[in-house]
Amino acid sequence: MYTPVRNQINYNQFQLYGLISLRVLIGWHFLYEGISKITNSYWSSAAFLMESKWIFSGWTQIILTNPSAVAAVDFLNMWGLTAIGLGLICGCFARWAGIAGIILLGIYYLTNPPFLELEYSMPTEGSYMIVNKNLIEMCALYVLTVFPTSTIVGIDRLIFKNESKH
Repeated sequence: MYTPVRNQINYNQFQLYGLISLRVLIGWHFLYEGISKITNSYWSSAAFLMESKWIFSGWTQIILTNPSAVAAVDFLNMWGLTAIGLGLICGCFARWAGIAGIILLGIYYLTNPPFLELEYSMPTEGSYMIVNKNLIEMCALYVLTVFPTSTIVGIDRLIFKNESKH
């Protein structure tokens, strides 16, 4: 079982500040994406789902045929992004927020992967071949999950403080 404080890593100042900065910046990205979707009454995941070209394309087509399923995906996406962002920024259950972020970004990546043979109607931010921002952010969240900082600087320090006494 993972015990955040008991297995705490001793970081030097540069390592700690670097990891905390990475955690907060990724948290900000998730939080901003979630809030921007919540506040935009016209936003829907449908356009993203329609672009699916790879292993999840059959699954996304099933979702698109059911307005309730699209609404559920929209809700989970908006509030999931927001909750993950808040968790990372505040260092509150940051390990779980990181794992949830990895899963969400993995779904995004597998739904619309940046493979050369796949063409999308929506423009991308750049020219990608296998590696895109979702994959990079997933790897960064993995680093944050295995090198936790929220028990040093974050709400997790208060939540898990009693575990350090064992």
